[in-house]
Amino acid sequence: MMDYLVTGGAGYIGGHFVDTVAKKSDVAVIDDFSTGHYVCKYARIIKADLRNMVPKIGNVRVLMHFAANPDVKGSMHDIKSHYERDVTATLNALELARKSDAETIVFASSSTVYGYAKKVPTPEESPFAPVSGYGLFKAMGENLVSYYSMSYGIRSISLRFANIIGGRTGHGIIYNYAKWIKEGKPLEVWGDGNQKKSYVYVHDLIDAIHISIKEAGKGYSVFNVGNKDQTRVNEIIEIFEDVAGKRFRIKRKDSQEGDVRNFLLDSTKLRKLGWKPKYNSSEAVRQAVIEILKDA
Repeated sequence: MMDYLVTGGAGYIGGHFVDTVAKKSDVAVIDDFSTGHYVCKYARIIKADLRNMVPKIGNVRVLMHFAANPDVKGSMHDIKSHYERDVTATLNALELARKSDAETIVFASSSTVYGYAKKVPTPEESPFAPVSGYGLFKAMGENLVSYYSMSYGIRSISLRFANIIGGRTGHGIIYNYAKWIKEGKPLEVWGDGNQKKSYVYVHDLIDAIHISIKEAGKGYSVFNVGNKDQTRVNEIIEIFEDVAGKRFRIKRKDSQEGDVRNFLLDSTKLRKLGWKPKYNSSEAVRQAVIEILKDA
């Protein structure tokens, strides 16, 4: 039996997860390499597009479903394409898990399922109220995972991520800022820059994933993965300037559609399982800035 089948395993989070298990476990990666291009030499690589049904590949102990299109802004306009990558692909991944007799499914969800949450910090029992296509499709994915868990008896876990940052990332505010700095462009700030969000360092996220697999109960479980503090966009710019030792030009723009200005997840459930992140939100940002500027 294969230990792990990782969809999107050539991507940012999937690649980091594969690194932690591939040397000691039997791991296969499914990816179409449309956005992620990381290859772990210890894993079996299957180039395939999950928008199309993937044939059965043998029994699997744990299916990790990381494959998705993370472009929140793009999801507001190119709806059909995002639906296929974020919903159709999820359905096909779940069918693959069912046909492979998977014992556990782990689904990479997102804090965007909550939208403009009325309760902050936001607990898992808060209602779905997405304000972006990306958040909507993650909510639909969770419903699919819950259905497969109930209907086919597969132990399943949905993890709602805050903003995940660190080296090797290919999208997000820190990646964009590092790219614009390298190109000599001003740093774009949507609105007043006082948006407050939670950030998690990627290695802390991987620890959370492993703990959830080990400690979650039977049936279907949902866990928030977020830090207890928040970092403003203006603070991120200050951290860039502090690490780089110079000031950068700023370009102010109108507020971005689908952008939630204030979110903070209540991760009490996950912490009770033993998760203790090494970095808080601001420390995670600093570590990510150091890593990404070094690689820029």
